[in-house]
Amino acid sequence: MAAAPVIDAHHHFWQVRRGDYHWMAPGMGEPLHRDFMPEDLAPLLRKAGVDATVVVQAAQTEAETAFLLELAAQTPFVAGVVGWLDMDEAGFGAKLDLLARQPKFVGLRPMLQDLADDAYIVRPAVLANLKLLAERGIAFDILACPRHLPHVVRALEAVPGLKAVIDHIAKPDIASGAFDGWAVNVASVASFPNVHCKLSGMITEADHRLWRPKDLEPYVDHVVGLFGPDRLMFGSDWPVCLQAGSYAEALQALRAILDGRLTEAARDAVYGLNALRFYDLAL
Repeated sequence: MAAAPVIDAHHHFWQVRRGDYHWMAPGMGEPLHRDFMPEDLAPLLRKAGVDATVVVQAAQTEAETAFLLELAAQTPFVAGVVGWLDMDEAGFGAKLDLLARQPKFVGLRPMLQDLADDAYIVRPAVLANLKLLAERGIAFDILACPRHLPHVVRALEAVPGLKAVIDHIAKPDIASGAFDGWAVNVASVASFPNVHCKLSGMITEADHRLWRPKDLEPYVDHVVGLFGPDRLMFGSDWPVCLQAGSYAEALQALRAILDGRLTEAARDAVYGLNALRFYDLAL
C-alpha cells in the first residue's frame, strides 16, 4: 500500500519588487523582507518529507492571484492556489468563474485580520458572494483573529453550505497565554460541520525567542477536541514562520504534540489526506 501523501496546506511565496504587499514596511528587514520563491522551499520540503503544498495569497490584489497561479503552473509540488478577489465587489461572480477554470485554483481568502471593518464578512455583498462560493464548492480560507470569530459565526449561519477553513487556529495570543475567550469562540465555529481548521501559524503567535512545543499544546489539544482529526490540516505558514523558527521546527513542534496522541490513520488525515479532500487536489 502506498504511503499517504504529506501536504503542507498553508504557505506563501512573494517577490518584493511586485510591490503589493501592504504589510511589508520598507524598513522591515530580515527575515521576511526578501523574495521567497519555489526554489527556496523545494529543499525544505524534500528534507521534511512533504509531497505537495497549497500556496495562499499574501497580497490583497488580483495580480497576486495571477502571480501565484503562474508559479503553480511551473511548480509541480504546488497542488493548489488560494487566491484573492474583492468580495465586496459587484463583478465578483464573473471573476470567480474565470478563476475556477484555472487547474490549480482551489479557493479564496480575504485578509480579515488586516481590514478596518471587523464585521466585513457579514456585509450583504460579501454574504451574497460567499453564497456563490458555496454553490460552486470553492473553498474559503478564513484569516481571522479571535475578535472576528463572532462575525464569522454569523456568516456561517447565513451561508450554511460554505466549505470553510480557519487559518492558524484563529491566531490566539499564545505568547501571553490568552485562552478562554478564544476557546469559546473557536468552539462556536467548530460546531459547523463544514468548517475545518489549519494547525498552522502557531509558533508565530508564541514568544518568538522562547517558545517550546508545550506552549502550543493546550491550543492544539483544544482544536483537536473540537474539530477531530478529520477536520484538521497541517500548514507550515512558511516563510512567516521564520520569525520564530525554521520550516522543520514548525513541523516538528506539531509532531511533538500530535503524533503520540493520534492513530496512524488520524495522522495520515491531518498531515495530508484532509487537505487533499478539502481542496480537491490533484496529485
